[in-house]
Amino acid sequence: MKTNVTMKDIAIKLGVSSVTVSKALNDKEGVSDELKVKIKNLAEKMGYRYNTAAKSMKEGLTYNIGVIIPERFAGLAQSFYLKVYQHISLVLEQYGYYGILHILSEEDEEKCNLPRVYYEKRVDGFIILGQINKDYIKLIESIEMPKLFLDFYDEHASIDSVITDNFYGAYEITNYLINNGHRKIAYVGNLYSTSSIQDRFLGYYKSLLEHNYCINQDFILNDRDERGTLIEIELPDGELPTAFVCNCDQVAHNLINKLTKLGYKVPDDFSVVGFDNDIYATITEPALTTVEVDVEEMARTAVKFVIEKIKNKNRKYGRVLVKGNIIIRDSVKVLEKVR
Repeated sequence: MKTNVTMKDIAIKLGVSSVTVSKALNDKEGVSDELKVKIKNLAEKMGYRYNTAAKSMKEGLTYNIGVIIPERFAGLAQSFYLKVYQHISLVLEQYGYYGILHILSEEDEEKCNLPRVYYEKRVDGFIILGQINKDYIKLIESIEMPKLFLDFYDEHASIDSVITDNFYGAYEITNYLINNGHRKIAYVGNLYSTSSIQDRFLGYYKSLLEHNYCINQDFILNDRDERGTLIEIELPDGELPTAFVCNCDQVAHNLINKLTKLGYKVPDDFSVVGFDNDIYATITEPALTTVEVDVEEMARTAVKFVIEKIKNKNRKYGRVLVKGNIIIRDSVKVLEKVR
C-alpha cells in the first residue's frame, strides 16, 4: 500500500478530478451525496490521511468537537452514554474531526464552569450528552459557538436537540404489556429528573388512558434522587402491580435484583421491561424485554447537525426524534393474550 496517498491518487482510481475529490473530502457543495460516500470510502480504503494541521491554519478551525457528559452519567455503571460517545467519535472521524471528551464534574456544573477547551479555543463546537441543570443550560446557550443537546432537550432553550422517541417507545412497550394481559402496571423513574424520563412516563400514561385504565399514584416509583443518583426502589405498601415499566435498563436490572432478593421470580411473579437495550438488558437474568435506542442513528444525526452548524452558524434543526423499536426477550409473562 502506498504510504503517502494523495487526492490525485483517489481521483485517478475513480476517474474524477482532484477538485471533485477535494470537495467531497471537505464536504463542500457541488458533489452528490452518493459520490461523496464513494470518494470517502475509497480514501479510507487507500489509507488517505487528512492534513488536519494544514486545514486548521487555512480555515481557522480546530477540527475538534467537545463532547460534554455530566459526571453522574459517566461512571463505570453508565454504559449507555459511553456507548453513545464511542459512536460519536467514529462518526466524527468520517468528517475529519476528533471528539474531545469532557466529564463535567458536579462542582463545575453547580458553579457553571465551562471546559478548559472552550477558553483555549480547542474546539469548534459542543455536543452535550445527558441532562444538565437549568443554569448550565443558560450558560451553554450564551456561548457563541455551535452546540447541540443529545438525549435530552429543554423547552426554554433555543438549542437544537437530537433525542430518541421516548414518548412513542414507552407507549408501545406499555401497549405490549397490556396486550399480554397486564392491567396493574407501575412506572419506575423520577419524573422531575430528566426530560427523557418525563417523556417515557407520558408515553406510559397515554397507553393507560387509551385502554381506560386509571393511573395509580402508588404505582409511580422513584429510582433516583434530585441529583440523578440511583437510590433503592421502594415497592408499594399495599396492592402490587403485575408489571413494571422502567425508564432505563439499568433501573430494570436493579429492580429485578431487588425482587429476586425478596424471593420473587421474574417473570413468574412480576413482569419487567426497560428502555435503551444497553448491556444491562443482556446481563439481567432473565434477559430483558426493552426498547432499543438507535444509538448509531442518534450519533450520525448529532454529528451531521453540529458540522453543518459550524459551516453555517444560522442553521437550525429544532428537536429531532429518532425512532426505536421493541426487543422482546424473557422478562414478560403472558397473563392473557389480548387481540
